[in-house]
Amino acid sequence: MHTVAPVKPILPGDRPERVPVSRSERQGALIAMQSLHILIRIPWESIMASITIRNLEDDLKRRLRVRAAEHGRSMEEEAREILRKVVGEAAPPRDLAASIRARVAPLGGVDLDLPAREPMREPPHLGRGRG
Repeated sequence: MHTVAPVKPILPGDRPERVPVSRSERQGALIAMQSLHILIRIPWESIMASITIRNLEDDLKRRLRVRAAEHGRSMEEEAREILRKVVGEAAPPRDLAASIRARVAPLGGVDLDLPAREPMREPPHLGRGRG
């Protein structure tokens, strides 16, 4: 017969214990979450992420609260709106050459005189067959 330990209720302000989880358990949990979204027909992309911002200066938090009130939003919604405006939509990646070209384009172009090409030299013979 198995004995079950009593469960301590979680109260507001309690911090849950961190329980070490193996890599295979994390992978299993991820697979379960991915499977769950298929079962309940919610697109995986629509699951919202959350972040916690620690060590936020009091003055910055006060200004965010005032700004949120001015816009008739919660602080959380105001922070989301700020992030949407600043981070914006993901731009398609550009290659290095396109980035350099865009950076120097306002400076104008330079015409270079290219020297005439000479005929290719005969490659050296490195084998033992030479006498």
